[in-house]
Amino acid sequence: MKVLLLKDPKDKESGPDPYVKELGLYGFEATLIPVLSFEFVSLEDLFEKLSHPERYRGLVFTSPRALEAIKICLRENSKNEMEEIGLSPQGEKSGNAEKLAEYICSREKPRSSSLLFPCGALKREVLPTALKEKGIPLESLTVYQTAQHEHLQQSLSSYFSQQGIPASIVFFSPSGVKFCLQHIQKLSGDSANHIKFAAIGPTTAEAMEAAGIPVSCTAESPTPQDLTAGLQKALHPQNCILSD
Repeated sequence: MKVLLLKDPKDKESGPDPYVKELGLYGFEATLIPVLSFEFVSLEDLFEKLSHPERYRGLVFTSPRALEAIKICLRENSKNEMEEIGLSPQGEKSGNAEKLAEYICSREKPRSSSLLFPCGALKREVLPTALKEKGIPLESLTVYQTAQHEHLQQSLSSYFSQQGIPASIVFFSPSGVKFCLQHIQKLSGDSANHIKFAAIGPTTAEAMEAAGIPVSCTAESPTPQDLTAGLQKALHPQNCILSD
């Protein structure tokens, strides 16, 4: 049973993509198609801020790209103070901005120093608004911009022509919905009604619903295991798997 994943593949140096691997364990034939391209911006400003960690009581990440921007700064600048910066993640299992905001608010009290929030140009205001309401200072800095992947349309056309209509298509971001929907509708035609559309999380599900896409399942948390469990229930309701 074919599943189309609209996401970037994991770094090749890190081994097989965990979503493809997990889905394969349950008989799904998953294919990845990169949807987005990213341009990093304001890295000099980011480096300047990172060079003065005493100004901030923590960093907030809501995307892998923001973390990648930090890594670029570390690679391109060899100052000793940068090498000494260590990151100890907390709240990594929150799953979405709402839950992350709750986690931060439960641990932080209003102070004079801010949390630094490297983010994308298309960030939602859920997290900044929630923290502002609690009096927790948050300094946002746009460090990357999002655009459609240059080969997206060609990749989708090749997939549908060679592999046919997938049983399910999984969206991993609102931007993925924006950039892919029109192409998918054109390529699938009347068969679109037979595709089970899935979302990696509630924010993506909201974007799908706003675009008129029926959401067959939403992963309880953005992990390969929970996505596989959701697809199993949607595609094989009589023989579903359970996730811990």
